[in-house]
Order: sequence, then C-alpha cells, then structure tokens
Amino acid sequence: MIALAHKIYGKIQAYGKLVMFSHTLFSLSFALLAMVLAAQGLPRISTIFWILLCFLGARTGANAINRVIDRRFDEKNPRTADRQVPKGEIKPVEVIAITAVSFAAMVLGAAMLNPLCLMLSPVALFLLITYSYTKRYTFLCHLYLGVTCACAPVGAWLAVTGRIELLPLIMGAANTLWVAGFDIIYGSQDYEFDKREGLHSIPVTFGVQGALRISMLFHIVTLALLILLGILAPQLGLVYFIGLALIAGLFIAEYRMVSPDNLTKVKFASYSINQLVSVTLLLFGLADALL
Repeated sequence: MIALAHKIYGKIQAYGKLVMFSHTLFSLSFALLAMVLAAQGLPRISTIFWILLCFLGARTGANAINRVIDRRFDEKNPRTADRQVPKGEIKPVEVIAITAVSFAAMVLGAAMLNPLCLMLSPVALFLLITYSYTKRYTFLCHLYLGVTCACAPVGAWLAVTGRIELLPLIMGAANTLWVAGFDIIYGSQDYEFDKREGLHSIPVTFGVQGALRISMLFHIVTLALLILLGILAPQLGLVYFIGLALIAGLFIAEYRMVSPDNLTKVKFASYSINQLVSVTLLLFGLADALL
C-alpha cells in the first residue's frame, strides 16, 4: 500500500512538472485583476469559479499539448532532455488525455459564463494549440505566446460584462508584451540549439544582444500600459502605482542579471523575477480595487 501511494504521489508530481503548474501565476494576476475591475468589486462566487476553471483548464491543456508537440526537439536539447515525456515518465497518450480533459473543462466554464465566452472559446483553443508550432515558422513566436496568454484578462472581463472594452484590451496588450519579453530572455539560452535545428526566435533572428534589447523595450512598454491602466481605471490609485514602482525595480533587476556573455541566471531572471512581478501586480492591484 505504501509503495502504491508513493507511486501515485510520484505520478502526480510528474504531472505537475509536465504542465509547469507553478507558472500559473504568469497570467493569473492579469485575469483576476481584470475580473475585479470589470465587476467593480468581487463578482458572484459562481462567476469566480467558472473563470478559474477556464483559466486553469486553458493553462494546463496548453502546457500539456506543448510537451507532446515539441517532444522531438525536447529529446535533442540537453536542457530539456530530462523532461517527463522524453524520459518516458509520462506517455504521450497520457498527455493527450490531460489536454482533452483540460480543454473540455475550459469550454464547460465558458458555456457556464455567457454565450459570448462560449462563442469565442474555439479562438482560444486555436491559439493554445497552435502556439507550439510557431517556433518552426516565425521569430514572432514570443508575441504569439503573449497574445495567447492575453486571452486571460480579456476573457475574464468578457466573463463578467459580456462586452469588449478598452481597459481589457490595454491589459491584454500589457500581458502580451510582458510575457513576450521574459520569453525572449528565456529563449536566449537556446540560441545555439535553435539555430542548429532551424527553429525561429528573436534571439536567433537578432542575436542575443539584440534580443535582450527588444525584451527590455517590451517591458518598458508593458510598464507604460500598466500606468495607462492605472490612470483610466477609476478603482486604481496610489497603492496600485506603488506596486508599479516595485515592478519597475524588478524589471531593472531582471536585466542586470543577464547579458550576452552571461546567461547563467536566465531561468531566475525570466521566471522567478516575473513570478514576483505577477504577485506584486495582483496584490497591489487588488488592494486598491477592493479596499
């Protein structure tokens, strides 16, 4: 019995690593803040539940299907060769099953929210599935990923109001450039591999130094868009702007950690720092909007 429990626990851990569950923070902050701003407070519990179901279903399904689509490249890349699918810890058929259940949950949540969310769910599914192929064809793959993640705040706003308005579009643009920016940093460590395999990315196209400059520009514009959001959203004020000041500091720290000659801290700069950015945006934004 103990051996079985240990095996089940190990499998659950493997599934969690497979879908990178800890990275859920990357768009959750935008989604929850959009939800609160749209509702001008907390919406009904049922609305919160279905929004979270949509978000988690989309995020989990997208990460899972990515592992199947990219498994041949993951096997070749020393950095990713120890992932669960290349190592054989999880079979592709299991990953496809996780993907199907996750996407079904997302569509169910959309149907329970309102007709517009259900009608737009195929668009979200298309973006979530096709992102994994973009690196084969275009260096704009980072922005495509950002647009996919931006479905979170725009979708949360639609879930509450049933309308497309300016504020969620600003949040979506900020989310897009923020994600694209740190994805460029993360992708810099695969410059040699991507170039050898004929894969496309901003680091491969513009070089690592040029890519880091583009990433920095994306994050400067992200901050500008978040400032604009604070100006236009009546619920946001001083506390929110204090949070943005902290986020600006985190962005500065991020770019001091990496350079074309030193990419040893790429993972920390792109993931760990930006998890702090997400938490800061969420806490200071909700504090202003709800208190």
